[in-house]
Amino acid sequence: MRLLEFQAKELFREYGINLLDSKSSTNIEEGRKHAKELGYPFVIKIQVPVGGRGKAGGIQICQNDDEFELKYPQVMDLIIKGEKARAILLEKMADIKKELYLSIFLNRSKRCYTIIASSDGGVEIESVKNQIIKEIGLGDVSDEIASEVAKEMGLEGKIADGFIDTLKKLSKLTIEKEAELVEINPLAIMQDDTIIALDGKLVTDDNSNFRHDELQKYQEISEIEQLAEKSGFTLVELDGNIAVVGNGAGLVMSTLDMLSDSGGKPACFLDVGGGATTESVYEALTLVTKISKVKGILVNLYGGIVKTTVVAEAFLKAYENNLMMDLPVFSRMKGTESEKAIEMLQKTKAKIYNSVEEAINAAVMGVKK
Repeated sequence: MRLLEFQAKELFREYGINLLDSKSSTNIEEGRKHAKELGYPFVIKIQVPVGGRGKAGGIQICQNDDEFELKYPQVMDLIIKGEKARAILLEKMADIKKELYLSIFLNRSKRCYTIIASSDGGVEIESVKNQIIKEIGLGDVSDEIASEVAKEMGLEGKIADGFIDTLKKLSKLTIEKEAELVEINPLAIMQDDTIIALDGKLVTDDNSNFRHDELQKYQEISEIEQLAEKSGFTLVELDGNIAVVGNGAGLVMSTLDMLSDSGGKPACFLDVGGGATTESVYEALTLVTKISKVKGILVNLYGGIVKTTVVAEAFLKAYENNLMMDLPVFSRMKGTESEKAIEMLQKTKAKIYNSVEEAINAAVMGVKK
């Protein structure tokens, strides 16, 4: 889950990271109230889950009421890289001396967290040559490591102290929220040498979000997810192309992890639940086929309360109604009536495997073709 800037800053504030005064709104009436509370000048910033806001005109300086009435609706109506505004953030102007870059991210290839810092902030980090990179294991940043980074950036005195404090707080936030990425770009040195986070990006691990009820308020629920909730099962859209279907949150979550570890990209999490019927599973499959990025379906079922034949009947119905004509299905079924369920699906296009590992490997290879 990728948080918007104002949402990331809410968490920054909880962890004591220095910020400018700001207020978010979703309509101009709210915005007018916030403009009076903040006082001019301030910056109007569109809130979208993509970069490139500045170049697209999504960040505007506002000096007075007339500019506000003109610029607020202009920014709100922008579409940036296909994304409409989720909200508008009004933030006080900053008296900046210098911009830095700071992030902590989960380096999956090395199986550890990594700090990236630079004395050149405010630009895409890929274009910065003098990057400071330090691997930090499980994410904890000691005083020694923080001091080393500050020294390598050429920071001294009050500025170095402020940077070290911010880095350690960012580390604590990263660990406690199980974030994949926390980024401040730019991290500003103000004229009085204080350190302020002018922007914020935070990406959580979708596989760990169920452990963080406090983050659920940031979860955007799609129309498909809303329909699933009304129908009594759990469906969460993700960014990949392989739909994961199972019974029980634990089983589905472990399947997601195994799929990711094998190089696959989950498109959704679908838990048919303990009270599943043929009709509800069929409805769930109908919703899955409406997710345009789905290129294959991975099924991992262990029959207990829910008989595997109930799910098999739903798949048969889906095939009869041409619901999954172009979607390959890779399935592993064990438990109550699994032998019968496998027999029911033998003459369909569904591919049945003895183990979940085999099904996952086949799914990963199948969607790459």
